[in-house]
Amino acid sequence: MNAPLPEPRFLTADDLSDRAGFDEEFLGIGLPVPALAMLETTLLPYTHFSILMRSDKRLAAVTALGIDGSHLMDMDRSGIDWRLDPRLGESMQTGAGLYARNDIDRGHLVRRASAVWGATQAEAAQANSDTFFYTNAAPQAAAFNQSLDLWLGLETYLLDNAADYGRRLVVFTGPVFSDRDPVYRGTGIPLMYFKVAAFLHEGGLAATGYVVDQTPQLRELPDIERPGAVDAAPPLGPFRTFQVPIRDIAALTGLDLAQLVDADRMPIAAALPTAAVTSAWRELSNPECLDLDFDLRQ
Repeated sequence: MNAPLPEPRFLTADDLSDRAGFDEEFLGIGLPVPALAMLETTLLPYTHFSILMRSDKRLAAVTALGIDGSHLMDMDRSGIDWRLDPRLGESMQTGAGLYARNDIDRGHLVRRASAVWGATQAEAAQANSDTFFYTNAAPQAAAFNQSLDLWLGLETYLLDNAADYGRRLVVFTGPVFSDRDPVYRGTGIPLMYFKVAAFLHEGGLAATGYVVDQTPQLRELPDIERPGAVDAAPPLGPFRTFQVPIRDIAALTGLDLAQLVDADRMPIAAALPTAAVTSAWRELSNPECLDLDFDLRQ
């Protein structure tokens, strides 16, 4: 299904003034965009999602997306180019220069297919277009970005098997920044990314956390400084995805995830509340490996 693009190729800040952004009441309970203290950030609203940008990193600290699984639409990306967000200075966001003539992909933090929904085709088309701002891009090794079936499929799996309240799901996604991130063309390349999915289960908030790593893929890129030994995470292989306690994500990112930590439905998170960061990570080979304290729908 295709629709005319809802906006011109070259935008001004006024063109984006109608964007409502992430709906904190999307699940019927208050769930705000996670805050990041002591750092300069800018919150940018788009269609169905918002992005909290870190000025010092020129990348998102976290993206917040509401997914309405009952109104998803199938749209392709033809004719949509990546572009800068005119509401943010060029020095505060990455652009085409970071991704030119190398094996680094512009990976979507807000998954395009998850954002493309709406009551009308025009609404879904605008969301589709909005996912192509560089503020939503994350520098990822091409092999990593193109081989994320499990990582990306978690959202669909949880929508189909766990999410109540009209198949609604909230997803927070972002990089896990560290001092070990190799700097390339003036930008630190995150070695890991996180995802926290939140949904209603039996009338209460439920959440699960995940981490995926691209360290092995970065070692294969000729122009990027090789990352050293990993101190803050277990030894990860290519394309390995982990279910992790949400408190670990909070510790690694500095984001305020207290509400989601309290709603974490990974049993070991409650059983070992003081376990060291990374010690309780569970490797996933498919979505059926998820460890939850309730039964998924069959």
